[in-house]
Amino acid sequence: MNTPLSPIEQLRLDLSDLDWVTDPSRIQRLSQDFSWFSPVLTRQLEGKVADAVVRPRTEEHIRRVVSACARLKVPLTIRGSGTGNYGQTTPLAGGVVLDMTGYNQLLWVRPGVARAQAGIRLHEIEKAAQPLGQELRCMPSTFRSATLGGLFGGGFGGVGSINYGPLAARGNVVGLKAMSIETEPQVVELRGAEALHMHHLWGTNGLVLELEIALAPAQPWLETLSVFDDFDAALAFADALARAPGLAKREVAFLASPVPDHLTQLAEHLPKGCHAVLSLVAEAGEEELNALVAAHGGRVSYRRTAEEVAKSHRTLMEFTWNHTTLHALRVDKNLTYLQTTFTPGEYVRQITELSRRYEGEVLMHAEFLRNLEGQLNCSALQLVRFTTEERLQQIIDEHRAYGVRINNPHTFIVEDGKAGGELPAASLAMKARFDPLSLLNPGKLRGWPAPEAVR
Repeated sequence: MNTPLSPIEQLRLDLSDLDWVTDPSRIQRLSQDFSWFSPVLTRQLEGKVADAVVRPRTEEHIRRVVSACARLKVPLTIRGSGTGNYGQTTPLAGGVVLDMTGYNQLLWVRPGVARAQAGIRLHEIEKAAQPLGQELRCMPSTFRSATLGGLFGGGFGGVGSINYGPLAARGNVVGLKAMSIETEPQVVELRGAEALHMHHLWGTNGLVLELEIALAPAQPWLETLSVFDDFDAALAFADALARAPGLAKREVAFLASPVPDHLTQLAEHLPKGCHAVLSLVAEAGEEELNALVAAHGGRVSYRRTAEEVAKSHRTLMEFTWNHTTLHALRVDKNLTYLQTTFTPGEYVRQITELSRRYEGEVLMHAEFLRNLEGQLNCSALQLVRFTTEERLQQIIDEHRAYGVRINNPHTFIVEDGKAGGELPAASLAMKARFDPLSLLNPGKLRGWPAPEAVR
């Protein structure tokens, strides 16, 4: 008697013409992201792996996979390039990982806006937009490998957020096309605020096919490192630069000692024990930038024009945001990190007080940005010397009690990672609408527990 096929075997048989990953080691790799930044997630997600990985290249491929998974009740986890940090792409109940990186066409670029398939890498959009005098408004430090859909599903902000805020700020995402997870999948266009109900939910409440995003006027950016002996002077300079309305800028990051000591690729430009400010300022503003540095007792130790950056293919942007954490972990594997949002108008005091309170244990790295209301603020990605999970939670609790917002990067539950806790009703309604069988990345939302594995 023939043994009945498992759902996964049936799926691969029914869709045998698609691009399936069959090597177990590659399936394991494609079931992971950068959650190893967190020792907590490393422990919790150990052994979680997909049963199969498929790489669609057309909307019809995606429709067939979705339809078959719905019919066979197979969990489906959407993946871009896996540059997220929270286990977003790690399946808790096996099933299929839908690798979207082959679905990667740039559809069009127009004045102020571009549209592309979800699997396109962000640097491809930037490369296409720049000859037209435009660039991305918001770009993570992982822009070379990160996908557009991955940024939308799991990202927050990045380089450019000092001008345009995080991705969720009104006007940054113009619209999207999404597919429901049903035996007869429905394709729907969502515009404006409605589209944002799928944002930063790790692909738990909708499968995004295309995104339409706003662009910014391009500038030739001067990349600099400014170094200081004094913490207060360095922070005051970073704040003054971020506030200066006449200085066009794309990035301002404050790196308190000893964070710069961990950026070994830049060691010749970062004296041991210094405090540093990394910035991208329009080349036309270099004279004023230098005057501001000197007024705060610092000096520019690294300077590259936009032309020099383009020729070298090296950019300081890859030392900002969570790339700072990545570089530091290569030097000291006992580090992890926090995600902190300070209070507009109070962030200088808060950064100073918290840096002194946790000196030697929580190392300050702050990124300047506009918040959803347009106010200048700081979001920190502090490095933490990890000892125990209990001490890490105590640090998180103490920061919250102090009055700053912590988005916990050490949990794979969407709600638990958000300082506000519960999700908006509209996001939950989107889940019911686009994932009626609860097959999308199951186990990541508290109200939709992971089903049993389907092997």
